[in-house]
Amino acid sequence: IMSSAMWKWTCLVSHLLLSATVSSPAKQQPPHPKRPFITFTGDQAEGTFNHLVVDERTGHIYLGAVNRIYKLSSDLKVLVTHQTGPDEDNPKCYPPRIVQTCNEPLTSTNNINKMLLIDYKENRLIACGSLYQGICKLLRLDDLFKLGEPFHKKEHYLSGVNESGSVFGVIVSYSNMDDKLFIATAVDGKPEYFPTISSRKLTKNSEADGMFAYVFHDEFVASMIKIPSDTFTIIPDFDIYYIYGFSSGNFVYFLTLQPEMISPPGSTTKEQVYTSKLVRLCKEDTAFNSYVEVPIGCEKNGVEYRLLQAAYLSKAGAILARSLGVSPEDDILFTVFSKGQKRKMKSLDESALCIFVLKKINDRIKDRLQSCYRGEGTLDLAWLKVKDIPCSSALLTIDDNFCGLDMNAPLGVSSMVRGLPIFTEDGDRMTSVIAYVYKNHSLAFVGTKSGKLKK
Repeated sequence: IMSSAMWKWTCLVSHLLLSATVSSPAKQQPPHPKRPFITFTGDQAEGTFNHLVVDERTGHIYLGAVNRIYKLSSDLKVLVTHQTGPDEDNPKCYPPRIVQTCNEPLTSTNNINKMLLIDYKENRLIACGSLYQGICKLLRLDDLFKLGEPFHKKEHYLSGVNESGSVFGVIVSYSNMDDKLFIATAVDGKPEYFPTISSRKLTKNSEADGMFAYVFHDEFVASMIKIPSDTFTIIPDFDIYYIYGFSSGNFVYFLTLQPEMISPPGSTTKEQVYTSKLVRLCKEDTAFNSYVEVPIGCEKNGVEYRLLQAAYLSKAGAILARSLGVSPEDDILFTVFSKGQKRKMKSLDESALCIFVLKKINDRIKDRLQSCYRGEGTLDLAWLKVKDIPCSSALLTIDDNFCGLDMNAPLGVSSMVRGLPIFTEDGDRMTSVIAYVYKNHSLAFVGTKSGKLKK
């Protein structure tokens, strides 16, 4: 019987192998005859794999695919399959045609898995798809039996986007009350329908009326951030793309990629680039006054790596901690960036693996909060309707866990936090990363565009 740590990392390596994007056949040595790779192939031509989660208690693997959710054993044998599509739909039907009649022509539409999360407290899987404006199923972990499928309220429609990498969720768990689900999503030009970030109720009863309801919602304030419609008049294809999310301490974090209009040095015209940003929110902030975003990037030998591809949260470990001047238990972000800022849809192959100390990012955010509450500068958020809203002065102490007031929010940090580059790859773009500590050493596994795994 494997230890839980070995389960975890065996499965996470499988995760990298399954999620690496294979764009061209790689010339690889055949695996050692005594240690062959274990593989799993879906049972249909359209069945692209979208997401994968591993139950850290049992080692069971849950695989979100097009029109299917699979439950696999740790050696990739199918235990259960749950069908999620296709079904009659049209992306223009809002609300979905399962709620009210839609005049748009309906066609057989695939259900692309957009989010897959294990709710450990209630022993269920949250599986969200692209059908019907993005509704979710709650499936029992044991047999993938459908416990609930909320769809009758507008907050049950999470996102109309069809891409599998467009939604990221983080569960915040409590011992004495219902958990929360923070959901971040691209909105695909529909900011009036979908908040880009929100916190939702995860009720104990999977069929409860309040499942996925906003944690707080009244006439003026809600647990959400909506992109102003005016933003789309400046950048018509504006959206915030969420690459990774996690919780740490009193905060929830999302790593994003978003377009921005900048004026190049010496130029009078603006051009569109993409900026990678870390977004931070307090777990207990029901009004989302704590929203802060800070640009992140990496540079090595004069080359800028600014397009975020992947990220993973780990601990520093004793040896890396010593060289960084932090504690072994400090949170470290392992990130992969590709070169430049201009080509989100067709990233360059030059890429860098960089690390950030989360505490240093938080210190930068605290400095920014303190200066804004002294009345210095503007809110400096690229997607706000008016970019130069001035900071308002208020006499208060801002410590490490300050969660904002109904002023000076949402807030942007203008100066970029630079990561420490530890490895670069010029020909085979890095596309995924995981990391962990083994005998005081920090180890990272990186998946590449051609399907190679680097340790």
